[in-house]
Amino acid sequence: MTQISAALVKELREKTGAGMMDCKRALSETSADVEQAVDWLRKKGLSAAANKAGRVAVEGLVGVYLEAQKAAIVELNAETDFVARNDGFQKLVGNVCKIVLEQGGELNALVAAPYTGNDRTVAEEITHNIATIGENLSIRRCESCSVEKGVIASYIHSAATPDLGRIGVLVTLESGGDREKLLSLGKQIAMHIAAARPQWLNIADVDVATLDREREILSEQARASGRPDDVIEKIVEGRMRKYLEEFVLLEQTFVVDNQTKIAKVLKDAEENLGTPVQISHFVRYALGEGIDRGESDFAAEVAARLDS
Repeated sequence: MTQISAALVKELREKTGAGMMDCKRALSETSADVEQAVDWLRKKGLSAAANKAGRVAVEGLVGVYLEAQKAAIVELNAETDFVARNDGFQKLVGNVCKIVLEQGGELNALVAAPYTGNDRTVAEEITHNIATIGENLSIRRCESCSVEKGVIASYIHSAATPDLGRIGVLVTLESGGDREKLLSLGKQIAMHIAAARPQWLNIADVDVATLDREREILSEQARASGRPDDVIEKIVEGRMRKYLEEFVLLEQTFVVDNQTKIAKVLKDAEENLGTPVQISHFVRYALGEGIDRGESDFAAEVAARLDS
């Protein structure tokens, strides 16, 4: 049997963008001839991934997975929302989300982890699916969380399946209260987080630099009105309160009744359950948020494909 060196595998991967196991297989099938291996991969459709790697992937799905006192969330991007409706892609996201939980929510550990049901890593499985599906795919981010005493609630918005959609939220409630009541409260708070988009849990979490920058901007805006300094100070303080009420979860007004602050919602829950209730962590992923979609030049793209 022909000996396949790591250097040959690396060379073939760089040429084709195919997964490591696919490259090994191609070299084995072609007696370690790199050029023939390239042709073998092309015939199998496995080198196509390299041509798609530069495309912007802003669609796809956010997935959540809960197991006992632990949970995971992942965003896996594709180029079009058509792919998000594909059963194979949905299964891929679901499987990757389970692996996130096993790996502790660290992205580098995730992509290097074994994929479920075959001899590929998660990164190689993604590359394999790029060739199969015909679009660029990428795992953008992932996270896991746990709670010792309490519950983890989730919410999926624009759901393709119960655990996959365009917005995913996890929220941990620490409490010794009734589990079903806590899960009901957690679901409502998760829905609030999806709608209200908080950036921090409490005021203490907001970094000083962010507060100073916001205060400086508000001060400049107030000075432009020409009002006295003491009036400007009051205006700035009022606007700072509004800023915190907009972006800090515990300061936000609950979307369910549009009048009670989240901090008061938790206090009311404590009285109802007869035990302390607190949010220890939350995470909200919205599909494609913050990704630069860029400006596509269709004519240039067609020309480039004709030249390739």
